[in-house]
Amino acid sequence: MTLYLPRTTTAQITEALMAERLSVGGGAMNMVLTLVIVTDEADHYDAVRAATEAGREHPSRVIALIRRDPNTDPAIDAEIRRPGTSGPGEAILLRLYGPLGEHPDSVITPLLVPEAPVVVWWPGQGPSDPASDRVGELAQRRITDASRASDPLHDLLERVAHYRPGDTDLAWTRLTPWRSLLASAMDQPCGWVSSASVTAEEHHPGAELLTAWLSERLEVPVERAFSSGPGLTEVRLTTDLGEIVLSRADESTATLSRFGQPDQTVALGSRSASMALAEELRRLDADEIYASTARHLRAMIVENGARG
Repeated sequence: MTLYLPRTTTAQITEALMAERLSVGGGAMNMVLTLVIVTDEADHYDAVRAATEAGREHPSRVIALIRRDPNTDPAIDAEIRRPGTSGPGEAILLRLYGPLGEHPDSVITPLLVPEAPVVVWWPGQGPSDPASDRVGELAQRRITDASRASDPLHDLLERVAHYRPGDTDLAWTRLTPWRSLLASAMDQPCGWVSSASVTAEEHHPGAELLTAWLSERLEVPVERAFSSGPGLTEVRLTTDLGEIVLSRADESTATLSRFGQPDQTVALGSRSASMALAEELRRLDADEIYASTARHLRAMIVENGARG
């Protein structure tokens, strides 16, 4: 069941939520967090659907903030989807008109689940400093997606420069299968790694993060090479015993080649937004590995800039 409240107020929305909760005999008490989605009309459908799929693993109150015409009178149109309609949690879609779009924190604060963590996700173009954003200031975790920006690499580097504990980006989360396979390959006797290379499309933020991660962890030079894609296509580790190569020719499988062993075909598909989001919601503390990788990437940028 979906309840529509055109031209409403936060008090009326809260009252409607309480009535819905009484009618189903539960509600917010079963929610483990509040997930706030800051989006626009074009992206909200896919974003809410991804949050709903992730919510099957992490029951959440989902609040989608959809900014509309900023040059009209202030108003709120609300849409409330009760638990079971689109997942185990409540979903609240708020369309903000006029000046309210500049003060979304004042709208959502009364709607947050009491004493539950708050996670904010910008599925499209996000702020360069999420922790200083009006909505981001309310959250323990702040999730962006540099791959959705008009200039993904610039978008990522802006966030790296403003990193605060609790920040993360889905470009990093999508690297988990790559990092796991590479770590597994190096768990076996492989010799001393002397250099590495990462090959991907030119403006691929995940490739820059993977380059920084390998550089920091292995303490070796890592070359950033370019291909026509799709996405990440190859990671090559050069050791004193031979090469370890993880290469992907399509978006579903990859080949892991190791010296002295037959090639191995492994599943390495592109991860959907819902899969990446579900992974991020499994932890509500700061991601220390991402933090150290972000700091190292920033240091690499400064060093390369100093070299001209």
